Formats: sequence, C-alpha cells, structure tokens
Amino acid sequence: MRVIKRTLQGVLVLAALLAGVLVGNTLRHGSRQAQWPAIAPAPVDKQAVAESLATALRAKTVSGLVDPAGTAAEFEALHAHLKGRYPLVHSTLEREVVGAATLVYHWRGSDASARPVALLAHQDVVPVAPGTEGLWKQPPFGGTVADGFVWGRGALDDKSNVVTQLEAVEALLKAGFKPRRGVVLIHGHDEEVGGQKGALAVVNLLKQRGVQLDFVLDEGMAVTEGILPGVAKPIALIGLAEKGNVSLRLVAQATPGHSSMPPAPGQSAVGMLSAALARLDQQRLPGGIQGVAAELFDVIAPELPFGQRVAMSNLWLLRPLVENMLAKGAATNALMRTTTALTVVNAGNKVNVLPGRAEAMVNFRILPGDTVESVQAFVKRTIADERIEVSVVEQAFEPSRVSSRDAPAYRTVERAIREVFPDAIVAPGLTLQATDSRHFDAVADHVYRFMPIRFKPEDLSRLHGTDERIAVDQLADMVRFYQRLLQLAAGAPPSTTSQPEGKQP
Repeated sequence: MRVIKRTLQGVLVLAALLAGVLVGNTLRHGSRQAQWPAIAPAPVDKQAVAESLATALRAKTVSGLVDPAGTAAEFEALHAHLKGRYPLVHSTLEREVVGAATLVYHWRGSDASARPVALLAHQDVVPVAPGTEGLWKQPPFGGTVADGFVWGRGALDDKSNVVTQLEAVEALLKAGFKPRRGVVLIHGHDEEVGGQKGALAVVNLLKQRGVQLDFVLDEGMAVTEGILPGVAKPIALIGLAEKGNVSLRLVAQATPGHSSMPPAPGQSAVGMLSAALARLDQQRLPGGIQGVAAELFDVIAPELPFGQRVAMSNLWLLRPLVENMLAKGAATNALMRTTTALTVVNAGNKVNVLPGRAEAMVNFRILPGDTVESVQAFVKRTIADERIEVSVVEQAFEPSRVSSRDAPAYRTVERAIREVFPDAIVAPGLTLQATDSRHFDAVADHVYRFMPIRFKPEDLSRLHGTDERIAVDQLADMVRFYQRLLQLAAGAPPSTTSQPEGKQP
C-alpha cells in the first residue's frame, strides 16, 4: 500500500509540475499586437465613392469573353469613367496601358534612390453562371446602390480596390501630398484567367527598366469576422505568400466490351481509376503547424480563450492533438498542407458497354515548401498503380515566395491596418487562391496580400457567386486605409513609420 501511495503521490507531483509548466508557457506567450496612437478618421464622401464604384460595375469587363471587340469596348467605358472621376490622378501621374487594358500609374517620388511601392488590383471579373441571373436581388451588371450596399459583379473582387485606391490618391493630391518614395498603381485586366498578358507583362517591363519595388500589396486576405471559434475580435490577415496550383489528369485504359462479361475485379478502366481516386481521397499529403501556419498561430495564440491558448502555447507537448483538431476544419486544414480535391470524372457513354477509358482530374493547391514535381511524385506513390497515366493539365504554377513579417514593409501595412481598423487583431496569413501578386516575386523585395474589407462567413459565398455586394460604409474605410498606407510608406523616412510606440512581450 505504501508503494502505491508513494507512486500516486509522485504522479500527482509530476502532474502539478507539468500543469505549472503549461500555464507558465501560456502566460509568457503575451500579445503580439503592436500599438500605435489612434488617429482621427480622414473625411470621405462615401456616397460619391459608392456611385463611382457603381458606374465601374456597369462595365462588363468579363475575363475570357469570346467577343474581343465587345470586351474592349467595356474596358474603354471603364477607363473613360476613371479618367472623368479622377482628374488629378490622370493629370499628375504618368499613365500607360499594358497589354490590352492593364492600367499602370506612376507617381514619381522626390527621392529617386528609394524603391517604389506598388498597389495592385484588377479590373476584370468572372462571368455570372448561366441561369443564375434571376437569383440576384439586383442585376449583376446593374451597378445598383441600394439598402446600404453597392451591388454587382466585381463589388468585392476586385473593382472596389481599383476605385478606392484611385480615390485615395486623388484625395492625397488634393491635399498637396508629395511622395518621397515613388508609388505605382497596377490594375490588371486578366487576373481571373492568370494575369499572363497583364500583371506578368508589367513585371517584364519593370525588369527591362531596372525597377525593383520595395513592396507590393494586392488582394488576397481581409478583415475576417467569426471565422475562428472563441475569438470575438475581427482578425486582419496579411498574406505572406500564396499557394501554388496544379491539376493532374489520371487516365486508366482497359479493353472495352459488353457489360454482360465484365473482367476480374480491379481490371476495368472504371475500377482501376476508382481505386486510385479512393487512395488519393483517403491519404492526404503530409502537413502540420509549420511555415506560415506557425507564424499565424504564434500571433493568434495569445488572443484565444485560455483553454485554447494553453494548447497553442505548448505545441512542444500538444502538437499532435492540436494539428488533428485543426485538420478537421476546411480552412485550417488548407493552411497546413497541400490540399487534394477530386473535381472531374469521365467514363463511359452507354449502360451496357464497358468503357475502354476512364479519366479524372484532381486539383492540388500547393503549400509553400512543396512543389509541382513533389505533388506528382506523391500521387504516383499513393495510387501505386503503373497502369494509371498521370499528367499535368492546364498551366501549373509553384507556390509564391514567403515574405517576411519582420520587415519594415510589413510593419507599415500592419500599422495602417491597426490605425484604420483599431478593433482588429493583425496576423500573418497564407492566401489559398491565386492572385496577380505571385508574378511580382522577381521585382519586389516583399509581396503582401491584404484588402481592407470586412468579411463575415456568409460573405464568402458572394465571391464569384450570387449577390456580390459591398457595404457603402466599408468603401470609406478602404479609402482611409489606402490613404494612410501611402502616407506611411511613401511620405516619410522609414525610421519614423516602421516602429510601434510600444509592444507587449
């Protein structure tokens, strides 16, 4: 009995010591949020901004239309509106058109030795799915201002950023602001189909001219509300990188024949392909809290409820448990690994005929650290069937470079967010979709992805979906953000803008 009693006492002592270590680590992991003095909101005529955006939305600048002349006319209509609405921008900045309709504005700075900064946005939009037009509360290309919102395709993705960037520059010009560092506005015309003739063409021009940018800011992340259980505050995510993309075609071939005499199990084209897809669906690529995910959770952990905070602050012990929990959520799982999505399957055309060919397409969004080649190798290992042909479909691209969250440029973006959205937690993130900014790794020291828009979970379905809209009040904050960002990034020496006044350990 004494031995048992002593053993229990020892276990209790060890448990108490472990609990002390866990709590101690948690308490030492204090807030990572930088603090700057509050500033008064800049005056913005939000109704005028809303009307400008509404007019821009009426231009049907849809990527990939089969009517080149009609598409060109829509871009011309949009450009005419921008010229009329922003006269100081068009009389002061140097404007050039790259490719068919990409707009590039150069605002020269007084310090020629300082690397310029670039703001990106795109003018093109995705089409409205045929047959869904009647589901919209307002016409998708009507550019309607109603019920406190601006409605239309492109309101969120991405004409609101085009308009508010120009609004911000116009306001700064009216106020007599003169940038020390040059500013470049780049508004692509084909982002939704890869940006090859727009953003990439601009990158090639910058290379030819020997221009190296200090940082680029593009769409990608936002101020999100209600996406992380237990966190009441909004979270403003600054994308440090974006995932790559590859679609693979899997093809199985077998002898066709009559369905009355099927082959042995696993020998038909459909059977072979089904087995391969089942293996890919069940065995995910390895992942975990690493890279950008580790940076995100390092910043978010102190803002979590205490129980979650203990877990996230003690990954040395609880990592498998935490990773398993995060893997159950679609968004957090995508943050931690290269994802596998079975998207297209084709086989057969008659119920009593065994098809001689079955094929499927599988889409992978590639985590920084993985590559197109490594994904292909994983697929071949996983399906473990040499009868299945594996090939790349369409245009694949690698994950972007990961930009630093310790750079002065990041601190500048962070400060602008904290001043305009003082209720938000600011943290680094990973953009899951593709943007034009991935093309700029070669000509920019840092590339970040953030648009100053508040997103709630119910808003996500509006992106590329039905009833795309943006609140009029949000447009005012977008203009304020871009104004403040340019004041901080281009208006004063870095030593006076990049450091917070105070920061908790």
